[in-house]
Amino acid sequence: MRRVVRGFWGPRQEPVEALAERWSATLDRFARLLPTTGGPGADTPWTWRTAPASGPSQPLRPDGASLLEALRTARAADDWSAGNGTSLRLVADGMPPGWKVEVAGLAGGAPEFLLQSLVATIVSPDDVRLPDADLLAAVAEIWHPDHGDVSDRAVTAALKKEAGFRIGTPSVGWVGFLSPGRADRIPPDAAVPRKELPGVGVLLDIAAPGDTAEVVRVHEALRKAGALDPLLHPMTRPTL
Repeated sequence: MRRVVRGFWGPRQEPVEALAERWSATLDRFARLLPTTGGPGADTPWTWRTAPASGPSQPLRPDGASLLEALRTARAADDWSAGNGTSLRLVADGMPPGWKVEVAGLAGGAPEFLLQSLVATIVSPDDVRLPDADLLAAVAEIWHPDHGDVSDRAVTAALKKEAGFRIGTPSVGWVGFLSPGRADRIPPDAAVPRKELPGVGVLLDIAAPGDTAEVVRVHEALRKAGALDPLLHPMTRPTL
């Protein structure tokens, strides 16, 4: 099964040293949460490789020093990174059959029209149940996004067809995340279990994977209440 775990936010300038700390924490949490070789109890950390838009990939260990070097290399290769954010894409090496883990981020910049983001794409065997809520909580607690979700192509297709969803606007999946300003707009009758992430926002446990009808229902209720309003353009803040 293929799923994406995503967080999005507005402009928030950060030095590459801070980004390296966030990246290292993210890769560590994911390795501990995913039930694969190299996960909980493993003696050695996962290894990764960069996946740049151009040029050869490079092996990388998920420690702060290695990630700082990778981020500096990515920034030096992109003349627009200082304003738009530093882009980095990593793929996990040595995954067992049926697994693929890719994490891509654009962060540290202050563009007025381009969202910053952390997106993890995870492919796993169909019989493996993943801790989707915990994976999204990791993204939320480490990156402090404005909104986020866990979803797949079926969810996106259903939201486009039945709820008028447009790419680039806030949405939810079978798990959703809303920053405090958005969480304040959740209607009382939304009837969705929620978990507070202190100082970060709210995690919404919306539906089981595959239940697109419930995702559409909750998305519509949140949208009508203003909890999924886009950040105003030009953007001036990271969250609603």
